[in-house]
Parts: sequence; structure tokens; C-alpha cells
Amino acid sequence: MCGRYTITSAPEALRALFRFAEQPNFPARYNVAPTQAIPIVRLVEGKREFALVRWGFVPSWVKDPNQFSLIINARGESVCDKPAFRAAMKRRRCLIPADGFYEWQATGKGPKQPFYIHAKSGEPLAFAGLWETWEGPNGEAVDSAAIVTTRANKVLAPLHDRMPVIIAPDAFDLWLNCGEVDARTAEALIAPAPDALLTAYPVSTAVNRTANDNAALILPLDLSATPPPKPPRAPKPPKPAVARPKPSPGDDGQGALF
Repeated sequence: MCGRYTITSAPEALRALFRFAEQPNFPARYNVAPTQAIPIVRLVEGKREFALVRWGFVPSWVKDPNQFSLIINARGESVCDKPAFRAAMKRRRCLIPADGFYEWQATGKGPKQPFYIHAKSGEPLAFAGLWETWEGPNGEAVDSAAIVTTRANKVLAPLHDRMPVIIAPDAFDLWLNCGEVDARTAEALIAPAPDALLTAYPVSTAVNRTANDNAALILPLDLSATPPPKPPRAPKPPKPAVARPKPSPGDDGQGALF
């Protein structure tokens, strides 16, 4: 599964890698989340095109997107057959530029521990994606996309059983060219990334909040460091003794209402 990722490379670096004609200018993003606008690269009339789409796939046959479950990932094992993705796998495959992604490991105690995963080389990655256009009854149109996932490799397996499909640069054309490469042929690219490609390390749980989006999110976290012990609480001062008046003769000490 991939539910958060980063896009930190300069637009010029992504343009050089993916070879699209557009010259987008966008800031680094350290916590890309579902329903947000994300960049994709797709093939249009034989040329690679940069586009912004909604992260959350909406099949064309859906009547009301607001009543449809949010789909951010597409299981690679079923994209050729599942009705939601079958047409997109045939005709609308895309690449999703990224520099890394997050995964959460169950600890057995308390909240899950987030990890950041990226290429050992520091170079950008290309997730396999599917895109679709949904058209409403009033002529409105929404382009959306999902990240194709597969079983985890040895690096990711201790964290989660799924990972994004990562397309190597020399296979970009094979994945993008839906006109000449059929879905079953492209399906061969749906496989775990080589174990030597990626590295992973723990990061702060600050990434859990989508409002947080800064470079501190990908700083390594030392899990071996134990927090300093809390100082002992100062003892509470004793309450001052209150002198009670002695009852007068004939008074039993209970007082009287009248």
C-alpha cells in the first residue's frame, strides 16, 4: 500500500527524467496525501504530457463520485480483470513522479511507527499509475489516478506486505504506450522493486497529520534513543492544621440549627 509520498526533486530534474514538454513550477512536497492534486506523466498523441489529477481513482461509469469509495491504490494482481481498472489498464496507464514514500509498521504497542522509503541513489522514482476521466451530467470533468501496488520486496516486507510498483526509466515507454503495448504485456512490469534499489528508516509521527508538510518529516529518527526519565514529582506540602474551638459547657459539639 502507498498512502503518503514525497515529491522533492526540482521540476527541472523531473522534466529531464520523464521527458515531458511542459515546464511546471511547483514547490517540494513532503506529505502528499489522498484527494490532493498530484502530477502524472501520460502519453497523449505520441508525446509525454505532464498533468495534475486528483489522487483518488474514479471510474468513468460511477454515477456520483461523492458516493463512491476512495481508491488510492490498485492491486496489480487484478488490474487487468477488475471492472474499476480494466479499461484504464488497457488505455490509460501513467507514471507518477515521486522521491520517496511512507509506510507504517505495527509495533504492537501504541501507534504505528512511520518509515520513509526512497532510492539509495537519491534519484526520483516513477510509480506505475492508472488514470481516468469522470464526466458528470452537467459537463463537469474530473481526472483522477491511482498507484498500482504489488507484494513487498525484502526491504519493505518487515514494514508492510504491499508496495508501489516502481517502473525503471528504460521501461517508461513500455508502460505508457497503451496504443502499441497491450495490458497483458504491460502487466509483466508489475513486480516488486529490486531489493538493492531502496532504503528505509524510521521518521517522526508528525507525518501522520496531513497539515504537516516540511523537510523535517523525512529526517531519520533514532529509535534506540530512550527519552530521559521524568523528574520525580515534588512532595505536596502538608496542609496546615486548623485549630478547632473547644465546645462550651452544655454544647455537645454538634452545633444547632436554631
